[in-house]
Amino acid sequence: MAHSLSAKKRIRQNLKRNARNRARKEQLKSQVKAFNTALTTGDAGKAETELRKVTARLDKISVKGTIHKNNAARRRSRLTKRLNALKAGGGKKAATA
Repeated sequence: MAHSLSAKKRIRQNLKRNARNRARKEQLKSQVKAFNTALTTGDAGKAETELRKVTARLDKISVKGTIHKNNAARRRSRLTKRLNALKAGGGKKAATA
């Protein structure tokens, strides 16, 4: 158990930040899930709008420091690749790859 005031404050700050980061990651996961659903249905238009939402969320989360900017860029790239495969006519097989 922490004894000094600064250590107690650090514990309080960590709890708040942990909860905030967890909430942000959950929002991101649900956004990605919506994108994946649009991909599996084969609706390129809906998938594109969902990709824009996911991209915006990734950018915001990386700026806040919840995830690293390279992590956000990598995820953005992978999701875009999947959408492009769908658009190219690969259909459901390319969307799940």
